[in-house]
Parts: sequence; C-alpha cells; structure tokens
Amino acid sequence: MPILDSTYKPPFFFKNGFVATVYSGLARKVTLKQERERITLSDGDFLDLDWSFSKEKSNKLIILLHGLEGHAQRPYVTGAAKLFNENNIDAVCVNFRGCSGEDNLLYRSYHSGATEDLEAVVNHAIEQKGYSEIFLKGISLGANMILKYLGERETVPMQIKAAIAVSSPCYLSGSAKELHTFKNILFHDRFKKHLVNRLKIKQIHFDKDLSVEAIKSIKTLYDFDNVYTAKAHGFADAEDYYEKSSSLQFLPNIKTPTLIINALNDSFLSPECFPVKEAKQNPNLYLEMPKFGGHVGFIDKKNVYYNEKRALEFIKTAN
Repeated sequence: MPILDSTYKPPFFFKNGFVATVYSGLARKVTLKQERERITLSDGDFLDLDWSFSKEKSNKLIILLHGLEGHAQRPYVTGAAKLFNENNIDAVCVNFRGCSGEDNLLYRSYHSGATEDLEAVVNHAIEQKGYSEIFLKGISLGANMILKYLGERETVPMQIKAAIAVSSPCYLSGSAKELHTFKNILFHDRFKKHLVNRLKIKQIHFDKDLSVEAIKSIKTLYDFDNVYTAKAHGFADAEDYYEKSSSLQFLPNIKTPTLIINALNDSFLSPECFPVKEAKQNPNLYLEMPKFGGHVGFIDKKNVYYNEKRALEFIKTAN
C-alpha cells in the first residue's frame, strides 16, 4: 500500500525524541483493573495473562505484547487496553516468560522471534475463550514478534482481523547496532542491568547451563545475546538470532491488514527498520512514519497516545 501520511503533532516539548521516550517510559500513569490467568504451554512452562474487559459482553479481543524487559502493567500496554475496553473490546496483556514477577520454569525465556508463545495465546483466546474477532498490537520487541508471526506462516486463524506494530525493530541487527551507539548509552545500560539481574536469578537454578563467570563476561547487550539469548533458544550466536528472528524478511508474506507506526526520530531504529519497499509492494501492509514520537513516545491529549488512537481507527477500517 502507499505510505500513509501521519497527522501526529506532539506538544512542543515532546518533539524531542529522547524526552518523549523517557517521559513515556518513566512518568506516564494508567489505571486499569486486570484479572490474571496462568496458562500452561506445550513445553511445560507458563505464561501469565492479564485480562481487562469492556462493560458489555464482547466477542472482540485485542492481544497486547510488551517490549524488552516490559510487562503487562506498563502504561504503553495498559493505555491501549483501557482505550479498547472503552470501545467494547476486551483486552489481554501478555507477560512474556519470566516477565510477570515470577521467573519462568525453563532455562529458556522470551525473545524477539518467539512466535510460538504468541500462537499459544491466540489459540487459547479462540479455543478456550471463544473470541471471534481478534486484533494484535505489539510494542517494540512485541511488534517484531507480531510481524514475524503473521508473515512466517502460510495461514493465520481467520479470527485475526488486523494488527498494529509500534516502534518495531524489524531488522534486529541494525537495531542492536543503534542501541550500542553513544546516543543510546543510557537506554542500553538500563536494559543490560535489568537483563543481567534476571539472569543471575536464573543461574541459581540452571548452574550447569550458565556459569557465574559467563554472566560476569556480559558487558553489552550484544554479549547478553551471545551468552544467553542465542544459546538458550537454539541459535548459533547473536547474529544468527538477529537474522532468523527479524520480521523484515517476512513482511512480503503478510496477508492480514497490518499497520506499522515507526517514528523517524526513534533512536532505536536503523534505516532498515523503515520498510518502505515492503509496504509499497504488499497491499496488506501499511506504513506510517511520523516525524516525531521517539521510541513508544507518541504523547497526545488526555493521556491517550497517538498510536493507541490510530490502532483503534485502523481496526475499524480493516474490518
């Protein structure tokens, strides 16, 4: 499809991508009542799902996926859930493995390409909950996962009607390189600290798979992916993980109406993460590139973010 013109105009102070990103990650607050459900996965592990519901009974559901080291109570997830609930659509905010406040059972956890876990949630929503219309919305890592899920298989369940991917690192190797640049050092170090701290907990239970020395060798996010992500999930090394898990290669095969919203001033994204060619060649793929917004920082009026409004608009036009 043609590239979409964006109407996003942030308040003046939030035109700065760094400010918008930091404010949205640290200062935004959203109040939402959620109910937790634990589902068992085919490999014996579990996922914790946090549900919120519309006032009237609904057969429509939005599945929301968080980003790296996020969880289902992050405002960029609950903000969308609340807006969709107010528009008669139930929401389930997924906590990836190990992200719900309790470590998962296996040595593996989650990663950008772990679409088998998304598939489990989709099947649960259809087979156990009976939803007939399902929408997908992912943020950052979760956005890449949704795009890969939709494009790597020949068919997806007919109940999936539309998808929205926000601040999506479609090309993981390029995005990883951006995160290692000086401009992103604060974000890089924060991510690394959280990931390493969680890995220390996992090491206690899996000391045969991971040594204390190996954890001490992790100085960068790239090291983390080499030491843990790749080895725990069946990849040769970090680059192999980035190559096989990037959604960019799967975009041409997407058959579900899908909107990608990537801000041009998102410091996490490399040029390859703006798939202009792929969007122009696939009638099901819509690409919107606002000038502003940083990384998941699409601040708008009344604490409802622009990407959340656009997601609601998009699913209405896609049906």
